[in-house]
This record gives sequence, structure tokens and C-alpha cells, in this order.
Amino acid sequence: MGFKCGIIGLPNVGKSTIFNALTESNKAEAANYPFATIEPNIGRVPVPDERLKILSEISSSKNTIPTFIDFVDIAGLVKGASQGEGLGNKFLSHIREVDAIAHVVRCFENNNISHVSSSINPKNDIETITTELILADLETLQNKIISLDKKAKSGDKLIKKQLVVLKTLINILNENKKININEFDEEDRFFVKCLNLISMKPLLYICNVDESSIITGNKFSKEVEQIAVEEENGTVNVSAVIESQISEFENKEEKLLMLKDLGLQQTTLNKVINAGYNLLNLITFFTSGPKETRAWTIIKNTKVAKAAGKIHSDFEKGFIRAETISYNDFIDFKGELACRELGKLRQEGKDYIVKDGEIFHFLFKV
Repeated sequence: MGFKCGIIGLPNVGKSTIFNALTESNKAEAANYPFATIEPNIGRVPVPDERLKILSEISSSKNTIPTFIDFVDIAGLVKGASQGEGLGNKFLSHIREVDAIAHVVRCFENNNISHVSSSINPKNDIETITTELILADLETLQNKIISLDKKAKSGDKLIKKQLVVLKTLINILNENKKININEFDEEDRFFVKCLNLISMKPLLYICNVDESSIITGNKFSKEVEQIAVEEENGTVNVSAVIESQISEFENKEEKLLMLKDLGLQQTTLNKVINAGYNLLNLITFFTSGPKETRAWTIIKNTKVAKAAGKIHSDFEKGFIRAETISYNDFIDFKGELACRELGKLRQEGKDYIVKDGEIFHFLFKV
């Protein structure tokens, strides 16, 4: 499990350029006109993790398998998208299928690149997109009410309860408030999650800044950062201009050298993935041996039996115990054998909470 991240924003804000940078491809057409992207471009990339390579070398693994992230480049949304403007309904349906949203916001001035508004105003741009997402969710909720109203005539208590939840959600969205799923009981939480509302998805703002603002940001990106703090969302600064320049280098070392010359510590991919993992509360555990070293992504505070089920359902069903070594011990003592001999390998039961970076062997019975 990695995660699927949808890249959204107004037309001509740099979505496709950033998508190409993230996926190291030229799949997405980067053009100076609206709706250059019609069907979503999808790119699957391995999640960069230096620990994976180190573990593989220590274990002399034949195969090294990372976890992956899917980026989905969704066409530019415009005002009225929820009513079908700019093929909006079609584009909004693509957003429903992702785990998290990366909203690219234009934070630079350039008269040679058109913008849907007469001036650069990140706050207005964000409000335009947010409004369309909320309107799309309101339509989803209204349609669900129409569907359940017919069934409610039978007197089904569950359906009546679900109708109350739907009306509560509509009131929250109409008041421009954020839906807090923890305010519902367990049964209702499951129902709300099944609605797959766009406005409830974790969101990361990608501020597309000019080249000179990539490190310190600018007045536009700082405005977005303030909005993100208020919404409890994340932000990263990226420059599509720099990404276009870097993409011309085929050699990875040359790309990293250029980043270093610009004073940048990490690639756009690393920036976005790190922010995305934090946003979704994801961590990574590993399995490592002569056959393969592999990364597995889970939600923070996952119990070890549930984590074992990520590898195979039989591991969870027949879970006996887990043998685990911390990443630092595995590195310090050069692998499993020495860790076992020195008492650094621990036996853990099904309720143990997995920590980031740990290496596991799972014992189970079929």
C-alpha cells in the first residue's frame, strides 16, 4: 500500500509540469491554455527511502521492492465545475477516487502565462476550488437523500438514521464548516466514509512559486501557508520553472547537482511524498532477507497483526507472533543474525503497535 494522490487546481497553474516532475515523465501536456489535460494522467512512482537500499545491502537481498505512490493529474477545475463547466462533473468524479488531494496554487506573476483571473490572488483561487468541491459533495448528499427517502417508507430504522446523518452533513457544508468524522458514532462514521466526500479528503497545497522564491517563499505562498494553518492542511513550495529545467537532464546525478546549486535539499518528489505521508499519518515497516527486502506502508498506530495482513490475509488470520528489530539495531549490528545473538530481536504479540522503520518476520498458522 502506498497512496493515490490527485493533483488539482485552476487551469494554467503548473499542474502538469509538476506531475511530470513527480513522475519523471512527460506524460502530461504542459500548455498555456485551459484543459490541456482532459483524461487524467496517472503515474506510479516508487517512494524514495534510503533505508530500503541499506537494508537490502546488509541482507544481500536478490530483490529490492519499494512501496509506490500513484499521482493522478486531473484537468483544471473552473468556477461552475460542479454544474459541468469546463467538463467539471467528469473531472470531479476522478477526484473521488484518490486518497489525498494536492492542490496546486499559482504563487507567481508572469504576464506571458495566462490566468483565469485578471490578477494573481491565491486566496480567491483556493476559494473557487473549495466551493466547487463542496457543491459537488452537496449534490452527492442530496442525491443520496432522494435515493433513501424512497426506501425510508418501509420504516427501516437504519435508513432513517442515515437520512439524519445526511442532513447533518449538508448543514455543516452549507455553513462552510469542516466535517469532523469523530463527532459521529462508529456506525455513522462507517456510513460517512462510504460516501467518499471530496471535501473530507486530506489536502496538501503545492505553492508554485517563481525561481527566486523557491527557498524563502513569497507573499503569495505565505498567504497560502496561513490558509493551510487555519484549515490544518499542509503546504510545500515548488517551482515549475526549475522543474522544467531539471527535466532536461537525463542523468540523476546532474539533476541532484543542479538542485544543490540552487540551495535545495530534496527533490519535488521527496517534498510531496514526505508531506503526503505526514498528512495521511503513514509510516513504513520492512521485511528483509536474502530473497528480498521490501517496504510496506501502513497507517500510524497500526497493530502488528493488522500490519501482517498487508503482506497476506493469512498472516493476519493465523497470526502467532512477530519477530521485530529496530532499524537502528539492524544497521548497527549488520543484520538479523547478530541482532538475534545479542538479544536485539524482540518477540511481539498481536496488539503491539508498529513503529516506523522496524523490520519484521511474521509467524503464523494457516
